[in-house]
Amino acid sequence: IVEDLGVPPYNVLAITFTNKAAEEMKNRLLAIVPGAADIWISTFHSMCARILRRHAEKLGYSKNFTIYAQDETERTVKQIVKDMGETGDNFWKTAVRCISDAKNQGLTPEKYAEINSFIPDIETIERVFSAYEAKLKSNNAMDFDDLLLKTYDLFERCPDILAYYGDRFRYIHVDEFQDTNVIQYGLVRMLAAAHGNIFVVGDEDQSIYGFRAAYPEALLNFTKEHPGAKELVMDQNYRSNARIVAVADHFIQHNKLRHRKHMVPTKAEEEEIHYISLKNRSAQYTYL
Repeated sequence: IVEDLGVPPYNVLAITFTNKAAEEMKNRLLAIVPGAADIWISTFHSMCARILRRHAEKLGYSKNFTIYAQDETERTVKQIVKDMGETGDNFWKTAVRCISDAKNQGLTPEKYAEINSFIPDIETIERVFSAYEAKLKSNNAMDFDDLLLKTYDLFERCPDILAYYGDRFRYIHVDEFQDTNVIQYGLVRMLAAAHGNIFVVGDEDQSIYGFRAAYPEALLNFTKEHPGAKELVMDQNYRSNARIVAVADHFIQHNKLRHRKHMVPTKAEEEEIHYISLKNRSAQYTYL
């Protein structure tokens, strides 16, 4: 894109899921692409934090807002639960999990409670969620989930700001696309709407973040939602030996929601595969 099409690095965005992966991408690009330092290469959360530091005042926050780490979120929710007279470790942990689940789906406390009325003590969880949101706002703070949600909100409220970033990021790339959630995919769609240049890499068979509201359907339906998109199947496995690939491929064929594909190993067969059944994750075993 930069060398062959003459696109300024400034107009390229690359998103991945971990800081380690982002750093690796950055180092590789710096070695081969002139001006790669101008490319935004980051995780979703880092990208959103960078945008919010510039525009948080549009949402009623100051630009020096605090970002709550997971332990700060847990400590805050735990105190709110205690102040409400609730006891037991399981309840505040459930509340933390539900709050994160709601935010990853873009749901308000009221809407989340309405949809999940079957959850025990959902009314109390809703009150804890609302109190937690009020506490964050009064402390000029956001948690990690808010970084995504508030950026989505910013783009919806301020079309001019969305237009600025949509025009800047003319070529958008997303790694591990099968693990994006509804809000992350929404952000990508908003940014890509102006120019329509979006490239994603992913494998729905490797989606592992269902507990974080991952939305692999975004990958499965990508060509439907983006008419004209080309699909390239990378079916060579260069990490595992042929026997492991064959067994994994056999089991994964039973998944119902997937693109049909057959993995081809590049390594020869090695030792046999051993199956060990344990009672629980803490069980000890000796491999002979």
